[in-house]
Amino acid sequence: MKVKGFGGIFWRTKDVVSLRNWYKETLGISMEEWNGAIIKPDADNETIFSLFKEDSNYFPEEQSVMLNFQVENIEAWMEHFNKIGIPLLKQPEKSEYGTFIWISDPEGRWIEIWER
Repeated sequence: MKVKGFGGIFWRTKDVVSLRNWYKETLGISMEEWNGAIIKPDADNETIFSLFKEDSNYFPEEQSVMLNFQVENIEAWMEHFNKIGIPLLKQPEKSEYGTFIWISDPEGRWIEIWER
């Protein structure tokens, strides 16, 4: 037996329609009438499953889960976010793991954008 990958990410929201529209405009994720999207990863995509201590300051303590999207051309994403008025939550970080930036959705959930 083995885990093949993640089957989905699910959460509750106060306003499904507004958040669905935000994800389409901000990240280009078009959701279907069932309020979801199927994202088929590229061959070089990796999904990281990582645990953080309860008091970690990597993302807000009141947020139990943070989304991370792996992208191409993070500079173009920063330009896109700037153009549509989505501020970065902190300065980009570069490390041996890649480049990371952070934005938040309209409900305040941090989203990590990562280019390997």
